Amino acid sequence: MIKNKLDFKLINIALIAIICFFIYQSGDLWLGILDKVLKIFLPLLAGFVIAYALYPVLETLVKHKIPKGLGVGIIIVGLIAIIATVLILLVPLLSNQILSLIDSLIVFIKDVSANFNIDLGNFGDTLMNTFNQIITNVGKFVSDGAVKTINTSINVITNVFIALASSVYFLLDMDKIRRGIKSYLSAKSKKLYEYIAILDSEIKNYIKGFLILVCISFFEYTLIYYIIGHPNALLLGFLSGLGNFIPYFGGIFVQVIGVITGFTISPALGLTVIIVTLITSMIDSYVLNPLVYGKSNQVHPIIVIAAVFGGGILFGFVGIIIALPLSILIITSYKFYNKNRKEIELAKRNSK
Repeated sequence: MIKNKLDFKLINIALIAIICFFIYQSGDLWLGILDKVLKIFLPLLAGFVIAYALYPVLETLVKHKIPKGLGVGIIIVGLIAIIATVLILLVPLLSNQILSLIDSLIVFIKDVSANFNIDLGNFGDTLMNTFNQIITNVGKFVSDGAVKTINTSINVITNVFIALASSVYFLLDMDKIRRGIKSYLSAKSKKLYEYIAILDSEIKNYIKGFLILVCISFFEYTLIYYIIGHPNALLLGFLSGLGNFIPYFGGIFVQVIGVITGFTISPALGLTVIIVTLITSMIDSYVLNPLVYGKSNQVHPIIVIAAVFGGGILFGFVGIIIALPLSILIITSYKFYNKNRKEIELAKRNSK
């Protein structure tokens, strides 16, 4: 009897080993299938993520007595208008300011080399040659790979169109989707439903706060740099808005660029930028961020820094971007688990 059981287990192990071997040998086939499946469903997933991120905006419009269909139309038209404005108006202006910014950085390096008797000449020449090479390569890529660029652009435009179109339907049906998930989870487990509901609330709070901060940062720093007379005000404001994608380090990097370019124009402007950015950074950290995110999304800076470094090492730039929301999910999960554990222990004590 024992021998039969042993033989049966060995047969199962042998079958599993054979299956794993065939899967490994046909790995290219499975990876190809997985790649095709991802290409098919990725635009739909992107559409759902867009709809999920914009759902709080739709909720706000509905609360103000705007019909849901009209609210979805307003959101999509507004999103397309923002993208079109960036492409038509901001991109040419930003490209000119980027070239001006590069020239300012090169001038700054040469001034440091001359004023402090530091041999940075080779570094300045290398930097200039690098920028020139980048511009030359971009021009060559556009001229030599025009067909490939057009095909890639068509593919990207198609995926963007599918994502936007699917996001409309997801937004319209988001109430039904959420109700369906709620009823399913409630039937499965009350604790599981409470856990998912808390995660949903935290992520919604984060997304809403993040979008608000991006808009505030753009207008805030564009206005500040414009008032103090910085020639790259629009570019620095635009970068400040995007800097919110990288917690702490994104804003620091943008302000360093603002200081460097300010000193290339005049020492007075450079010092003014330092003073202004220090004041605004403290206001953002201690007043604006807590006010926008609230207490629920407050994460200790050490945890954020560790998460950013860890995400960058594991998943590159994407890991840096998702570091903060992932940290919020992990911390929320831990708090829920800890609370649940304490409730169970308290219930056991009361039952004794």
